[in-house]
Amino acid sequence: MSLDVQILTALRAASDVAVSGAELSQKLRVSRAAIWARVEELRSLGYDIEASPHKGYRLLSTPDVLHADDLISRLGKTKVVGRDIRVFQETTSTNDVIDKLARDGVKEGVVVFADSQTRGRGRLGRKWMSPARRGLWFSILLRPDLRPQEVTRLTVASATALRRAIESQTGLKPEIKWPNDILVYGKKVAGILMELSAELDQIKYVVLGIGVDVNLNPGDFPAELRKIATSLKAELDRPISRPDLAVAILRELDSDYARISAGQFPALADEWAKHGTTIGRDVVIRMGNRQVRGRAESLGEDGELLVRTEHGHLERIVGGDVTLEK
Repeated sequence: MSLDVQILTALRAASDVAVSGAELSQKLRVSRAAIWARVEELRSLGYDIEASPHKGYRLLSTPDVLHADDLISRLGKTKVVGRDIRVFQETTSTNDVIDKLARDGVKEGVVVFADSQTRGRGRLGRKWMSPARRGLWFSILLRPDLRPQEVTRLTVASATALRRAIESQTGLKPEIKWPNDILVYGKKVAGILMELSAELDQIKYVVLGIGVDVNLNPGDFPAELRKIATSLKAELDRPISRPDLAVAILRELDSDYARISAGQFPALADEWAKHGTTIGRDVVIRMGNRQVRGRAESLGEDGELLVRTEHGHLERIVGGDVTLEK
């Protein structure tokens, strides 16, 4: 744990009470000069830290920046997700960074954020717009003890966690469109992209990518997307703290990943169905050159979509581009 993490954790734990330099020095086993130097560095990043010669240090406010040490100090101890956080000012795609870390043997749970992506992508190779400091663009490395055919459980769990975190931070009531879209008032506000490396009967690792349109203005979206995409700021008419939302999402993801690992997927599937827009609807699903038309009846035991086709057959859908019919 870095010195910045320890300082921010101590200041947050003290709440409105100042913490003396001597107390921090003794607790963290570094000199008071070292404490002062790190506080000055945090101030340069936008952290408003009051310093009084007689009372000590007090954290007054934090900037809307993604700073790894700050996120770790806010998050506290987690089982898996977020025990290692890295932030890039810019990268091609956070999924690409996580994939390299996975191949290098890094433990699961590492999270990579980017303030912007030059080649962000969504499902089916679509481009994901990732403007600087307007959203949350991040990926997580997981090494689940699941069979490849069970990996859709992670998409379902991630969607429920993401929906729950957005609601807790905004008061909005997001809905989930199978398999990976989070909607607010019918418009997409967040998406999930899962990529995996697997053998025939074993997952080697999963790269879980998430994009959330947080503080984009309506004019930031291309004209062709304005009818189908939105942001949290656009719906609330006020900006949302990206660090607060990031921490809330990571906590919920860590909790739901633990539930998946403990065999509690049925409860997550029930929560997904409660907030989903897909079950009970007529759908058209395009999978490459193939198209399936029918009614979405339920989720299967592995998170797949069970669709009763127009010919009466029950099809198990594990992926594809879903359109809800009116």
